[in-house]
Amino acid sequence: MRILHTMLRVGDLERSVKFYTEVLGMKLLRTVDRPEQKYSLAFVGYDDEDRSAVLELTYNYGVSRYELGTAFGHIAIEVPDAAAACAAVRARGGKVTREAGPVKGGTTVIAFVEDPDGYKIEFIERK
Repeated sequence: MRILHTMLRVGDLERSVKFYTEVLGMKLLRTVDRPEQKYSLAFVGYDDEDRSAVLELTYNYGVSRYELGTAFGHIAIEVPDAAAACAAVRARGGKVTREAGPVKGGTTVIAFVEDPDGYKIEFIERK
């Protein structure tokens, strides 16, 4: 068994695909449009679906915003340099919500950014 994907509901599919591909450097792997069922999907990730877990971005027609609730935490991405990753996100117009620094009570360097829908993405530094 392995994790295949995590689904995130998004308010603007094009905007979200642009963020994950242009700001975070993922690849657009495939798209699905289901007009009769009134939704569209875009799968993005750093590697192909047969080798790596990916994100499924789901746009439901006519829904431009979701309440994120209090149960969902974040998506974690390994980076070689959290400060440099934050700088790259900022340079591409992304939002950094926590600058790179040690995790509370530990030494692992982390940072947080936010996607256009408000989902948190943690950068975990692994050199």
